[in-house]
Amino acid sequence: MPLLQPGQIIRDTYEVERYLAEGAFAEVYRVKHKFLGRQAMKVFKRTGMTHAELDEMMAEAVLLSQIAHPNIVKVFDANTVVTERGECGYFTMENVPGGSLDKFWRSHGVQLVPVETTVEILKQVCRGLSLAHSKNPPIIHRDIKPQNILIGYEADGLRARISDFGLARQVNRLTLLATAAGTLAFKPPEVFTQAKADSVAGDIWALGVMTYMLLTDKIPFEVDEHLGWGNGQALRTPPPAPSLYNVEANAALDRIVLRCLSPKPADRYTSAGELLQALDAWKPGACGPEPSASSSTSASRFSKNALGPLSAADEEQAEALVRRALRIATEQGNLNEAADIMEDAFNKWPSLRDKYATKVTLWRRGIQM
Repeated sequence: MPLLQPGQIIRDTYEVERYLAEGAFAEVYRVKHKFLGRQAMKVFKRTGMTHAELDEMMAEAVLLSQIAHPNIVKVFDANTVVTERGECGYFTMENVPGGSLDKFWRSHGVQLVPVETTVEILKQVCRGLSLAHSKNPPIIHRDIKPQNILIGYEADGLRARISDFGLARQVNRLTLLATAAGTLAFKPPEVFTQAKADSVAGDIWALGVMTYMLLTDKIPFEVDEHLGWGNGQALRTPPPAPSLYNVEANAALDRIVLRCLSPKPADRYTSAGELLQALDAWKPGACGPEPSASSSTSASRFSKNALGPLSAADEEQAEALVRRALRIATEQGNLNEAADIMEDAFNKWPSLRDKYATKVTLWRRGIQM
């Protein structure tokens, strides 16, 4: 049973609107602040904590408050709430109606995500992560993956935000390393063979895996979940260049992605900031390979199941949300509310994104068409 219920009022300030998601340690809800509008509330499942344990649980909120950036989810408040299971800690943060990069990627169906869109998303992620990496000592995320990147529409187009810093750590000042944690498919080879081997280089590897997936619709390495942390050797052989699957991913982009996936940490980019410099210098079409007869610039040879199948979407409910959004925009003129609802529809039936994404961007600018 969820910790919170729709309609519940939290601390005379937040009204719970609906349940959004659940992880190993927390549940996430969409709530409405009585003055500030919609936010997301992350409620930790653990109850009966001491003050010291609660402080540790709230470390993510504290960390996010220290690395504020447009491409990192913003934290607003942190406190406790009494639930039927007991007192739980929570914090509130930006609500991003568009959902995760995973859903954005899947919304392209049999088509590959346009290369320039992929590069722009990666650049935005690097801008946020570079701030964390520039701290002294560096802060590493340790769980970069599409599910932890949120994509929403702003007045100037798509904006990516890094979320879920629950595993983030400041590395040891002397070794610049931290204990490994995160999702196996996005972990570098060194963490499978060494204790306390997570580092900035591990975040760079994860960015490489994520970019490879967006470019090719497949992950670069087959990770056997049954082997767990015994997968290290499988990651030592470089994967095929992304341009073999997507001719728009030219040779220059191949070099960037494959450097992120270098087996040796020292051979990767030294930080997200250095990777960002390489991406800023990249030009579409430059140094590209000759297209082969079997290559395609748009259609994927693979499916969008590289990270497992997506749960069944509800097209009828999504269409109802679209009608509601259009009605609110037309009859009430509440364009931000309409945009939020339309992005909810994209999550339920991703193919609607192509049809209505431009309209959402215009609504975010205050333009009704």
